[in-house]
Amino acid sequence: MRIVFMGTPQFAVPSLDILIKNGHEIISVVTVPDKPKGRGQKVGISDVKQYALEHNLPVLQPVKLKDENFLNELRALQPDLIIVVAFRILPSVIFDIPKHGIFNLHGSLLPKYRGAAPINWAIINGDKETGVTTFFLKEKVDTGNIILQAKLEIGENDTFGEIYEKLSGIGANLVLETVREIENSNVKVMEQKEEHASPAPKIFKEDCRIDWSKSVEKIHNLVRGLSPHPAAWTTFQDKVLKIYTTLKTSEKFSGEPGSLIKEGRKLFVNTNDYLLEILELQLEGKKRMKTIDFLNGVEIGNESKLI
Repeated sequence: MRIVFMGTPQFAVPSLDILIKNGHEIISVVTVPDKPKGRGQKVGISDVKQYALEHNLPVLQPVKLKDENFLNELRALQPDLIIVVAFRILPSVIFDIPKHGIFNLHGSLLPKYRGAAPINWAIINGDKETGVTTFFLKEKVDTGNIILQAKLEIGENDTFGEIYEKLSGIGANLVLETVREIENSNVKVMEQKEEHASPAPKIFKEDCRIDWSKSVEKIHNLVRGLSPHPAAWTTFQDKVLKIYTTLKTSEKFSGEPGSLIKEGRKLFVNTNDYLLEILELQLEGKKRMKTIDFLNGVEIGNESKLI
């Protein structure tokens, strides 16, 4: 079966890798154009392109997916199947190109968390379970018929980064299983139930700001749902303070939400119910560090507060 693989970030690499290692024919990899990265603005390539180059796979990098030259290249490849993992929204003009259709790997148990940030929102909302889904594409995003799903438990201190990595591996196995079912004409699909659907919209900077008047549970979930990227933030002494790792406590404090308490080498912040311990953080202009190192460089007094 001739396969075109579409993807961009590290999340997609294990899926491409498992297909290659199991002898599937990848006739082309489609990914985003190269772009400047970091402070030096050196031209960077996507993780998927990096893998493709290392394995001598042909790469297409269209700026616009409706570009006629790109569409003609895609048609000329005559793919049997297109697989999409963490790429872009495809125009419907592509849907009819592969003989066996297009399926996508999504980082949630659809129809829950349709959208750009399913893993983040599952953790932010305090879910105890998430997973991955393969489904055939429809014009409306993330609404196609479900092929396969796999579940993953979310621990109370698991971060976005940890769940992202686990789902990437689980998703790769699901992609391989889905391809085998399509090859064997053994696919059984299930329609998504609209009444169970929920959104997972793109996350913006203001979504990441911590509201210390909320409960310790909600703040802890926000921090881990955004760690390590884009990171929950607050302000300390008029500087942005990113918080990466926290620990819930059952200890109450009568101070104002956001007020800080230093106890030896530990740092706590008051919420609207219990204290939250801060374990890892990054002050504007500094590197990410453990709280003990942070406390060596700042003074925490009675009036110290996070806003």
